[in-house]
Amino acid sequence: MLKEFKQFIERGNVIDLAVGVIIGGAFTNIVNSLVSNLINPLIGLFIGRIDLSNLVLKVGGATFKYGAFINTGINFLIIAFIVFLLVKAVNKVTRPKPAEQKPAQPTSEDYLKQIRDLLQARNN
Repeated sequence: MLKEFKQFIERGNVIDLAVGVIIGGAFTNIVNSLVSNLINPLIGLFIGRIDLSNLVLKVGGATFKYGAFINTGINFLIIAFIVFLLVKAVNKVTRPKPAEQKPAQPTSEDYLKQIRDLLQARNN
């Protein structure tokens, strides 16, 4: 079992995944800061509030923090958009270049069509 685990860990995919998770965590902090320190105040200027996370709705004894939900939604959209741009850039860089196409080798069907065409031309 330890041997299998060692083989699993030594695969490049696991290490790449670990690096991705660590960078993703750091990236999430950057996006959270961007949303809370730059985007929310900008949106707050238009709706009259500076901090969206303080928006709440109280119904009976329940408190609905819809402002925090809006913050989370903005975070998600920004992260999704940036990941989209990163994947698009990586795909552009790593996309295999189209190989030169060699002329297709004629198949037996192609030969039979040529023979048919020659016979038809001869009979006309």
